[in-house]
Amino acid sequence: DTFKRSNDERGRSARLVARKLDELRQNGKLSNWVPLEHGGKLKVEIQVSDGLPKAFSAHTKDNEILSCAQYLKKQGENVVFISKDINLRIKAESLGLETQDYEKEKVDIDELYKGWREASVSSEAIDAFYKDKRLDAPVPDLAPNEFVILKAEGTSKSALARYDARSLSLVPLIKAESAPWGIKPLNMEQRFAIELLLNKDIQLVTLVGLAGSGKTMIALASALQQTLEEKIYRRILIARPVIAVGHDIGFLPGTKEEKLTNWMGAIYDNLSYLLEKPKGALETADMDIQMLIEEGVLEIEAVTFLRGRTLPNILIIIDDAQNLTPHEIKTIISRAGQGAKIILTGDPHQVDNYYLDAASNGLTNLVERFKGQSLFGHVTFTKSERSALAALASDLL
Repeated sequence: DTFKRSNDERGRSARLVARKLDELRQNGKLSNWVPLEHGGKLKVEIQVSDGLPKAFSAHTKDNEILSCAQYLKKQGENVVFISKDINLRIKAESLGLETQDYEKEKVDIDELYKGWREASVSSEAIDAFYKDKRLDAPVPDLAPNEFVILKAEGTSKSALARYDARSLSLVPLIKAESAPWGIKPLNMEQRFAIELLLNKDIQLVTLVGLAGSGKTMIALASALQQTLEEKIYRRILIARPVIAVGHDIGFLPGTKEEKLTNWMGAIYDNLSYLLEKPKGALETADMDIQMLIEEGVLEIEAVTFLRGRTLPNILIIIDDAQNLTPHEIKTIISRAGQGAKIILTGDPHQVDNYYLDAASNGLTNLVERFKGQSLFGHVTFTKSERSALAALASDLL
């Protein structure tokens, strides 16, 4: 009841549970076992055990939940304690309760779809691919827009290809060697990303990888190219979740714009680099950013402010998307109007939202659920291009 007024995911969940319990009251008393749709039963239990250890004697909600579970076990019930709270599961196990993590919407991060794979083919197959501009898929179960690194057996021949679900064949990359807004790809994974980002038919792109791999820089460069130069989109909207010291930017002083400047430092750094002026120029990159904002071509927001909006013909970039829940990701994508494109970037191993982890965050969930859709493309980055130091930090720390 304490959380129902919150505007974050916890508040939404509290309100959802309250509404669901109210609906179930129509099926019977919640103090007894109420039948559920798929054969289960639900009961609201208020009895607690008086036998908790002294270490758990503090009057907290967690300990009340543990006490209730222990009471049910003493009544002869087969109790399984399910929670996403690791510490609470540890405490429950210390009381002899069987425990489980809440597995719904969890993804095996080690098996997460990469968006690309290698395949061995004959030398003749690669020659035919370059000549005919297509090749029958040499491996099964390719996802739409999945990339394949073709390597000729026994030779140094190779080729990069994308799986086209319409023709059921591999096709050459068209945009991969482009340099959107002057940014040239530094490795194979960045080429794959550019191919997806500059393809108008692919409306949803996810870029996942370690720090310094170029995810955000390439996404911003492609956005500037397609909006300012090619006029494909009428506006760029960039958003990040506000996580570091809570979900509300009200903790910082100043106007909304001043608060966002603090939270969007990484975005402003990348934009300043992309809009950098030659020495001696009267304008500065910061002035260009401000001008784009004033002209309505560039909008920088916290994810919180996207709810309820409809966004047609806009290129949307969501940075640090690993800090969003599956529901928040769904809310954002459902905002996309006709002609919009959404790019989500993030590193599942750098989750700052303490309600999420690498397996349960919205970004990994999205990759797993959308991987078979023709309007979706994904690339997992494995190489850092920021600096040798940044690469070591990602590997060692």
